[in-house]
Amino acid sequence: MLTHIRKFLLMALGLIFLSFCYSVEAYQNFKVAVYVRAQEVQQMSEPNWLEENWDVISQQVKVDKVYLETHRDELLVDEETVTKAKKFFEGKGIEVAGGITYTIMESNWFETFCYSRPEHRQKVKEIAEYTARLFDEVILDDFFFTNCKCESCIKAKGNKSWTQYRLELMEETARELVIKPAKAVNPKVKMVIKYPNWYEHFQGLGYDLETEPKLFDGIYTGTETRDPVYSHQHLQHYQSYLIFRYLENIKPGGNGGGWVDTGGMRHIDRYAEQLWLTLFAKAPEITLFDWRQMLRPIREFTRAEWQGTQTSFDFDEMLKPIELSDGNIVTPTTMARAAGYALEQVDCVLDKLGKPVGVMSYKPYHSTGEDFLHNYLGMCGIAMELVPEFPADANTIFLAESAKFDKAIVEKIKGQLIAGKTVVITSGLLKALQGKGIEDIVELEYTDKKAVIKDFVLGRRGVHQSKADIIIPQIKYLTNDSWEEISCLASGIGYPILHSADYAKGKLYVLTIPDNFGDLYSYPAEVLTQIKKVLMKGIYVCVDGPSQVALFVYDNDTFIVESFLPEIVDVNIVTDKRISKLRDVLSGEELSGKAPPEPPMWVRRWQRQESDRLIFNTQVKPHSYRVFQCE
Repeated sequence: MLTHIRKFLLMALGLIFLSFCYSVEAYQNFKVAVYVRAQEVQQMSEPNWLEENWDVISQQVKVDKVYLETHRDELLVDEETVTKAKKFFEGKGIEVAGGITYTIMESNWFETFCYSRPEHRQKVKEIAEYTARLFDEVILDDFFFTNCKCESCIKAKGNKSWTQYRLELMEETARELVIKPAKAVNPKVKMVIKYPNWYEHFQGLGYDLETEPKLFDGIYTGTETRDPVYSHQHLQHYQSYLIFRYLENIKPGGNGGGWVDTGGMRHIDRYAEQLWLTLFAKAPEITLFDWRQMLRPIREFTRAEWQGTQTSFDFDEMLKPIELSDGNIVTPTTMARAAGYALEQVDCVLDKLGKPVGVMSYKPYHSTGEDFLHNYLGMCGIAMELVPEFPADANTIFLAESAKFDKAIVEKIKGQLIAGKTVVITSGLLKALQGKGIEDIVELEYTDKKAVIKDFVLGRRGVHQSKADIIIPQIKYLTNDSWEEISCLASGIGYPILHSADYAKGKLYVLTIPDNFGDLYSYPAEVLTQIKKVLMKGIYVCVDGPSQVALFVYDNDTFIVESFLPEIVDVNIVTDKRISKLRDVLSGEELSGKAPPEPPMWVRRWQRQESDRLIFNTQVKPHSYRVFQCE
């Protein structure tokens, strides 16, 4: 009897051990996929090459899934090689899906297929059928657009704009040449389209965020932001978060994950930040592009320029030897370890986060105007939530110039104000709506004049200076009909930076945007604080501090403060008074709040906004984040 009990206990312990081993073999809050280009899939015909390189990658980052690409740059991988590679990974317990890149020559300015030529259309269809026969899930890498202007396309376009022609062409191509043929050969195949990071300009090359997400079974998000200054796109760090949220709001529950590569970064911290921000947006999966990049050596020049200053990404800690489950020790050598280390750090906090919340910001389908501005505001500490439909239920709405694409936008603004709500529009949208009804709300004039400013005035709170001269548009208004909330000075003359006007029971604000969006980072912290008070008055937490300190807010009284600055920064975290204590989820440190100082009588209007707040003073290290739970 004792023998049977002993055997049972040993079996139970064995199951517990196996369960533990399994749990440490995967991240707890997301899946990790590695995308393999057709060029590397072709090399997988060599078993030794495949085994050796898989060992290098899998020892440094935990992989749940691989995407095996069948076509790129007119290279179609043979079926025998694809099948062998697929079986190899399945034998390792790895999920396998297919991938397609519809390019002729990626290095030639991303030369795509010409979807007006019969021979190209036939090839597109054949590739879709071929890949769907081999896989039950297929993802299209982010080149499923057209930049072709050959004579055939010029003729087919006729009198349409390039945008309209390409939207119609790519919708028809997706439906008739990709999705239908794929499902004809494999009815259970899941077809997924991955969108790149340049979402403001999608429609110009045929990406249709209004129609395509309904056609495809799933979508995927390119969250690559790389270097915000030296890369051609100049995408701001915050976009790795915001674009995932935008696409999630376009296809709720159908946004499969975020996609990051190692390209264009000057420092290794920038790579880690892209991964963290993608997961802060609650992406269920992260795809590492690509197999080849995961094998690149970690070079010393990728160490942060602020070497010697402690950040969330510890280069030396990352390079420590790794003990494998079989007891062997390996030394990190490639970028796979950079991914693994960054993902390990963030995995332990993601289950503490609720649903992301932020200032509701409406960007209609196929719209442009003040491109990517929301990300600059996000970098200034304003939590943003970008949506494709007008959020009439929101108490505060932010509208950039892109909202002009909604022909009914003025009436929608009026509706919010009549309901007693707040609408914040930019100077760019004001300009676009002049003569189109905005003057029914307030008679402001966006002039063709500019001002070079450096001094800001907040009521009677003194003058605050920016870090550099800033060029802004001059806006005129009627005295006592509307009011300067924040002013700026130039040679004895003032101009509004934040302007307000009453309408019915609501309030309209106009936020003046500098000609160079990056100049928002030069605004004094005191100015940014007042802007945040208006935009974020319905959110339970705000951060008073300099620009490039971002805030990510969740609906379960949890939030993240992340600094993208190269030095330690002091911040004041301002919360609802119901919150008496903050606990750092990572360190366990507890912060106690204090009431704001009593304001003078001549700023009583600010007192109304601050009297129910508490302030928590703390610091954030360079290129680091802190996760707080409200108590």
